[in-house]
Amino acid sequence: MTDQLHDVSSRLRSLVSRDRLVKRVTDLVAVPSWTGDSGAVLDQLAKILADDGFVVERPTGGHPTAPAVAVRLEGGRPGKTLQFNGHLDTVHLPFVPPGVDGDRITGSGSCDMKGGTAAAVEALCVLRESGALTSGSVLFTGHDLHEAPWGHGEQLEGLIRDGYVGDAVLIPEYMNSCLPVVGRGLATWKITIRRPGAPIHEVMRPLDEPSVIDAGSELIARLRQYATRLADKTDPQAGSETVFIGQVHSGEIFNQFPQECQLEGTRRWLPGEDRAVVEDEFRKLVASVAQRTRTIIDVEFQTVRDGFRLAESDPFVKAFLDAYATVSPGQTLPFGAKPFCDDCNTFWELADIPGITHGPTAGGAHTVNEWVSIDDLMRVAHLYALTAVTFCG
Repeated sequence: MTDQLHDVSSRLRSLVSRDRLVKRVTDLVAVPSWTGDSGAVLDQLAKILADDGFVVERPTGGHPTAPAVAVRLEGGRPGKTLQFNGHLDTVHLPFVPPGVDGDRITGSGSCDMKGGTAAAVEALCVLRESGALTSGSVLFTGHDLHEAPWGHGEQLEGLIRDGYVGDAVLIPEYMNSCLPVVGRGLATWKITIRRPGAPIHEVMRPLDEPSVIDAGSELIARLRQYATRLADKTDPQAGSETVFIGQVHSGEIFNQFPQECQLEGTRRWLPGEDRAVVEDEFRKLVASVAQRTRTIIDVEFQTVRDGFRLAESDPFVKAFLDAYATVSPGQTLPFGAKPFCDDCNTFWELADIPGITHGPTAGGAHTVNEWVSIDDLMRVAHLYALTAVTFCG
């Protein structure tokens, strides 16, 4: 840690405002923003930034009903651009309004990831107020269409294609126990097994009529065998490839011979795998069950994001770790894997830029019991501001 970096860090930390952060998070959480319908919360974010004196751009990214938000903060000299990127959409669960309880802000999206996004906004303000960003620039982007299966990152992909991308990116998702350098790709799938014929009482069914439940049972067994084979495809940090079944549905009442059986789940693969090959292998397995059971099986296979890798030797990693060591003296951040998919995967795949996921301590993601730590939001805002200083110069 240099004395100069320590001095800059102290100045940045002194400018992080707890009250301002709490207000911004609660203002964002107060606006319902299910994936695909986040226009109102993005308008709120744009207003927050405009009120702070930033020039706000509203690129659509191919999603005109909820234009994204983009802001740029320029340093005094040429240099690299660090991007802060956050999504404002939430999963489709009942809306929970914001609340403050001690160190915690609660409510829909507080954890995933309105809290982290607000911390990135706070970092922008702190950088401007301090004048510490003397070189390069910071690009902030906020968007919709992150959460699968309602969105698949389409708006972010549009933003990247339209040039809203930096030389490196920070994603304030709720993960901070390691610096993730690898993550698996993800697809969601939905299988519908059907049979010909009308609904019928179980005692009246034709004996040669195929059973969709039997076909579903066979498919579950085949997928379990497939999962065992996939377990051999492993990475020391990311773990194994997987296929997962999360939902099974069939029938209307207990003694009606059902016409449909539905299964839903996920498929995760290691970086470097060809998503087309992954999908083709999955479809062939399903087709073989359809043929053997004489049922009709439809497959919806939606790729969410490919896997990603981050080189441990990348200069951005060093800049981030230098800032982390300064903000959190005496603590270390080991390299590790990211268990979920986030926008770093998209930046790696489409723009080939390094991305680090690091956000506030939080919990309850994808539930109605979300929360985020206010103290840690302040740490993240401080860390993001200092990382911009160390990377962009």
